[in-house]
Amino acid sequence: MEKNVGGTDRTMRLVVGSILALVGVAILAGWLGVGGTLGTGLGVLALLAGLVLLFTGVTQLCVVNRLLGIDTSRGR
Repeated sequence: MEKNVGGTDRTMRLVVGSILALVGVAILAGWLGVGGTLGTGLGVLALLAGLVLLFTGVTQLCVVNRLLGIDTSRGR
């Protein structure tokens, strides 16, 4: 597959993905005081969203970008 994520898009995915993943881990570990079913759901959601953003930022491949015809790897 051809890369379709680059530049500012890639940087933002890596930064926001890292933050979301850390927040998700913190919620699941009980460090942020969000407990119960809601806390677990939010923690899992934040962690998964962060991991997806990190994966797309590291690999520079995004299926959604491909489906929409978006390519930020060449400054388009």
